[in-house]
Amino acid sequence: MDKMRLAAALVVGSALLTACAPAPLAFDPSIIPVADDLGARNAGTEWWYVSGVLPDAGLAFHWAQFKVNYRGLPYHASHIAVTDLKNNNLYFVENGDQKAAFGFPPLSVSQGDWKLVQEAGNKAPFKLTAGPLNLTLRPARNAVVHPPGYSGTAETGRLYYQSVTRLDVSGTIRVGDETRQASGQAWLDHQWGDQQPGAAAKWDWFGLHLSDGSDLMLYRVKNARNEVVQVAASHVSSEGVAREVRDVTMTPGRVWTSPSGRNYTLGWTVSGENLALELAPLRDNQELLSKTTSVAYWEGPVRGTGTLNGQAVTASGMGEFVGGVLTREEGGRFTIPAK
Repeated sequence: MDKMRLAAALVVGSALLTACAPAPLAFDPSIIPVADDLGARNAGTEWWYVSGVLPDAGLAFHWAQFKVNYRGLPYHASHIAVTDLKNNNLYFVENGDQKAAFGFPPLSVSQGDWKLVQEAGNKAPFKLTAGPLNLTLRPARNAVVHPPGYSGTAETGRLYYQSVTRLDVSGTIRVGDETRQASGQAWLDHQWGDQQPGAAAKWDWFGLHLSDGSDLMLYRVKNARNEVVQVAASHVSSEGVAREVRDVTMTPGRVWTSPSGRNYTLGWTVSGENLALELAPLRDNQELLSKTTSVAYWEGPVRGTGTLNGQAVTASGMGEFVGGVLTREEGGRFTIPAK
């Protein structure tokens, strides 16, 4: 859910490692997290993720903060990608500063001078100041836990999964030498657990705002053999209630081959209980090769049309598809150990 929500093995031979941390706690699928407790956990892999499609500005963006604890060794990385839909460009920047801090309540996440900080109080706004992003994010509904409470399986590793699926955006985003006013809606994810993304687990994910005022999360998890082991979806009503979408399927359609030679499915047909959607990207060339996490992934704005509960809806949001691990020739620095 970057949604990368991304590499629990980012520690091998790294000179960037700071002081040792306690060994991460084992994942317990019987524990369901409190929806609005977005604070840091003692987990092998953890991330916070904010994304948004802003039609008035002709922009889409995502920011992700990763916190890895592998065998007691900490590592931090963060990403920002900005898609300029007016000029058909993609900007990607990474942060490898190991000066990171995390607090709650209220939520405070920082790596160097990149920060996500929430004001005190229920549904209080967040300030995201990171690289080209200077944004205020006002929750339009309460945080939720996506049923069954986590993504993944025992084989792939699992991640607890909570979101604020709709936030109102204001502020500015810098695109090259231009600064644009930003308005629209965003999505915030928080995930943590024992998964090692990129090798032991890959996924195809969507976070979608629907035209009826509700939201939809779609998740398809694959193991190291590229076999689909989980398909999950949750619908969040305009009142902020999350429920499982039963019998969901995500059928791959059009495939795009990136400049790196990786294949990404960009066209999707989704069906489920009272749900039918066709999803497609606004722009194909959205592959990101992350040297700070050694993971290749596609992340970008998508749109769709279909029906929900018999009524026509349109969908707007972000898709994320993990393509695998970077080779050393591509700048990959880490070896992901077998589970």
